[in-house]
Amino acid sequence: MRHLFPAGLMLAFALSSAPARAADDLAALRAEIQALRAAYEARLQALEARLQAAERGAAAAPAPAAQAPAPAATGTPPAAGPAPPTRAATANANTFNPALSLILSGLYTRTSRDPEDYRIAGFARGDDAEIGPGTRGLSLAETELGFSAHIDPWWRGAATIAVTPENEVELEEAFVQTTALGRGLTLKAGRFFSNVGYLNPQHAHVWDFVDAPLAYQAFFGRQLGDDGVQLTWLAPTDTLIELSAEVGRGSGFPGSDTSRNGVGRTSIALHAGGDVGVSHSWRAGVSYIDAKAREQSLLGLDAADAGIDSVFNGRTRVTMLDAVWKWAPDGNPTRTNFKLQAEWLRSVRSGTLNHDPSGANLDGSLRLAQNGAYVQAVYQFMPRWRVGVRTEQLDAGTPDYSAGAGLLGVDGYKPRKHSLMVDYNSSEFSRVRLQFARDKARLGVSDNQLMLQYQMSLGAHGAHGY
Repeated sequence: MRHLFPAGLMLAFALSSAPARAADDLAALRAEIQALRAAYEARLQALEARLQAAERGAAAAPAPAAQAPAPAATGTPPAAGPAPPTRAATANANTFNPALSLILSGLYTRTSRDPEDYRIAGFARGDDAEIGPGTRGLSLAETELGFSAHIDPWWRGAATIAVTPENEVELEEAFVQTTALGRGLTLKAGRFFSNVGYLNPQHAHVWDFVDAPLAYQAFFGRQLGDDGVQLTWLAPTDTLIELSAEVGRGSGFPGSDTSRNGVGRTSIALHAGGDVGVSHSWRAGVSYIDAKAREQSLLGLDAADAGIDSVFNGRTRVTMLDAVWKWAPDGNPTRTNFKLQAEWLRSVRSGTLNHDPSGANLDGSLRLAQNGAYVQAVYQFMPRWRVGVRTEQLDAGTPDYSAGAGLLGVDGYKPRKHSLMVDYNSSEFSRVRLQFARDKARLGVSDNQLMLQYQMSLGAHGAHGY
């Protein structure tokens, strides 16, 4: 008993101090984990800083020159020459080679009316307008070859060359763009698609339907592109606010090459957008275009819609409203998503018109206001499969022509079209699409159009816009 009492006291003391030691051990473990986390983050930041420095050095390093002979011993130290390329610069010797992309597209078209006679009743078209469903049967649709690369730390360049089904080569875009102007500003110069509206800045392979909406065909001859300069400002706000202004040559429809000094087209566009929760997002905008025309040949303004030629001098002003709303559950569009898209366009043409110069040869002032809109919805109901519907209508308006009332226009006819499509995307680089449309663009004529299209993307291809 004499030995059991001290042992009991020691056991009681050990049991009473066990919780305290456990707490100390936990605190020590937490401190050790915190120290490891801090060391890891510091090391990661250091590695990121080294990577950025190496990338800047690779972009700024000049090509290595041949080694110069050693300077003579004159007592003056040699001038410091460029530092030799770093190991990172040598490893990234391919940095200055442009990224290449190729879009291959094929099409089968079946129509109930001859595409050669296609026109949009009451809407003038230029000589280079691309309207209608194209050629019947099997055809190679437009093929796009793209080049893009950073030129130096301040500029990048890009070009897109299109090969049409008629074996004609067109330079769609070729521009340089700043990368470090600062203050949210970006400057672009060259040939490019205008930033007006929603659909216009996109290349055709990004569209959700095979063809452009009737409003784009009627007012832009398919798509508005030009040679010029564009300045874009992105506001430093949580909500997307983008303002862009452009000046251009104005050689494309609705303008014409004025063959004189100055600017042939100006445009301005304002877009705003943001998120609503985690599953919804939106973007809306307003755009304005002012295009000049000189000795512009126009077809399709006569009341009979017979394609009589007219010559227009003046300007065309186009106002656009666009809106897009997207839904994806929890912000993840890979399995299912939905997009609702709409645009409204109003064109006001004012100036002088020489109607039927080879026949009646009538001269008079002209003012013509026309409207057009489309609404489309696309739903991805399961991975890789989408279905979409688009409805559209135009209003040709009533021309105010001083040379003679009733000579122009289509007596209130409103061209319209309804389309249904389904497509399968085996990956983000391939798509097969089936589209059916009932087209009533021609006066009193319905055209049933069936199109089967494939699109394949090869090489490097940047992310698409919203």
